[in-house]
Amino acid sequence: MRILLVVYDNGSFTHTFPMGLGAIAGVLEKEGHDVTIYNQDMHHYPDSYLTTYLEANEFDVVAVSLIAGYYQYQRLLGLSEAINRSKNRPFYVIGGYGPTPEPEYFMRKTECDVVVLGEGELTAITLMDAIEHKKSFSGVLGIAYRDGAEIKINERPPQIQDLDTMPLPAYHLFPIEYYRLLRLPRAETSDFIMPIMSGRGCTFKCTFCYRMDTGYRARNAEALLDEVEMLHKDYGITYISFQDDLLMTSVEHTEEVCRAFEKRNLPVKWNCNGRLNYCSKELLQFMKDTGCVFINYGIEAMDNEVLKRMKKGLRTEKVIQGIEETLEVGISPGLNMLFGNYADSRETMKKAVDFLIKYDDFSQQRTIRPVTPYPGSPLYYDAIRMGLLDGVEDFYENKHLNSDLLCVNFTELSDDEFYDCLEWANKTLLENYHKESHKRVMNQIEDIYQNRDSTFRGFRHAASPTTGHVTMMS
Repeated sequence: MRILLVVYDNGSFTHTFPMGLGAIAGVLEKEGHDVTIYNQDMHHYPDSYLTTYLEANEFDVVAVSLIAGYYQYQRLLGLSEAINRSKNRPFYVIGGYGPTPEPEYFMRKTECDVVVLGEGELTAITLMDAIEHKKSFSGVLGIAYRDGAEIKINERPPQIQDLDTMPLPAYHLFPIEYYRLLRLPRAETSDFIMPIMSGRGCTFKCTFCYRMDTGYRARNAEALLDEVEMLHKDYGITYISFQDDLLMTSVEHTEEVCRAFEKRNLPVKWNCNGRLNYCSKELLQFMKDTGCVFINYGIEAMDNEVLKRMKKGLRTEKVIQGIEETLEVGISPGLNMLFGNYADSRETMKKAVDFLIKYDDFSQQRTIRPVTPYPGSPLYYDAIRMGLLDGVEDFYENKHLNSDLLCVNFTELSDDEFYDCLEWANKTLLENYHKESHKRVMNQIEDIYQNRDSTFRGFRHAASPTTGHVTMMS
C-alpha cells in the first residue's frame, strides 16, 4: 500500500527528527509498503496544502502522530480538517501519547478511522494487513476503531521486549540534512545532532507523567552503538541526543553504554536524560570520558514534601550532591523544575529559584512552568476526582490553552497568587541569565581590542553563555 506519514509543524526554525514516525516508517517499509513522508515541519506548509497534496497524489493510508499538549492538539485539528476535506481522502490513522488515554474523544474531534494506542510497530503491521485485505479490525490489538456508530477499543498487544529486533528508523526517507541542524546544550557550531532511543519506558511513577507504558526495556549497548556509528558515517552526525525517558535507569546500564562508546572511540559527543538517584562521581566521570557533555535531570522541586507528594523517589540532599558532582566532572546539568504540585507554595518556589541560580552553568536558558495534568497521568484523574477538571474536552478546549499558563491549581494559593509566584520566578531567572550573557559579551569585546584577538569572527545577534563567544542565534 501507499502510506503517507505526516510530520506536523510546531512553528520552530529547526525541528527534532520525529523518532516515532521514523520507527513506524522503518517497520512499514520492511513489510513492503511504499512510505512517503510529508514534511510540514521543514517547509512550514499551511494545513490547506495537505488537501492539495492528497488530491494530487493517491495514498491508501495517511497517519499523524503527536504527544500531549495544547499546541499539538490544535495542529492535529487543522491537519485533520485538511485530510477530511480531500476528495481522495485516504484511510486516516492517528497515534502517539496524545490520543492514547482518550481515544474516543480524539476520534470524534478528528473524524479519523483508527487510533493506534501506545507503542505502534506491531500494531502498524497487523493494522495495515487488515486495511489492505479488508479484514475485521476486531483482531487488531492496540487500536480504537469505528464499528458502525460505535467506537470499540481493543486490548493492547504485548510490549516489544527485544527492541533490537525492530528495524532502524527509515532515516533515508527523511531530510536528515535539515534535522541534523538541531541545536542543543554544549553543541559547537560545526556539530550535527541527531536524537535516538536507548530504550523505552521508565522505572519510576511520577504523578505528572502521561506515558502509560509500564516498565523499562533497554536496547543492547552494542546494537545502540551500531546505530550511532551508522549515523556518524552516513550522515556526519557528531552529537547524539538520547531522548528516551531515561537512559540512566541503573548504574549497570549506564556503564554498558559508556563501555560501548569507549570501545568504538567515535568522534561523537552525547547527552541523555538522567536520574540523580544513580549518580556517583565515578559514573559521571566515566560518562564524561566517553563523550557525555550534558545530562538533563528531572528535578521538579527542591522541597522534600513536594517531591514525596509527586512520587519522585528523590530527596533534595541527593539532588544537591548529584548536581555538584555533575558540574565537578565537567558535564552540564539540565535543571528542570515545575511549580503547582501538591504542597507547593511561595516558599517552595523560592527554594527552586535559589537552587537554579546557584547551580546554573548557563548551558541552557531555564524557566519554570506550571505542572499540567495531562490525560493519562495520575494528576489528570486526581483533577477530575477533585472537581477541578471535567474530563478531556475541558482539558483541551478550556483549561490547557498554553504551557506557561495555569491549567489546574493543586496548591492552596489563589490563581492570582500562583501567577505572582511564576512572574517573580521567571523574571529572576531570566534577569540572571541575561546578566551573565551581557557580562560575557563585554569580556569578549575587551579581549578583541585589548588583546587584538585575530580569531574573532564578527558580532552576531547573541552571545553563547557556555562559550562566551558571540554567535548567531538559532
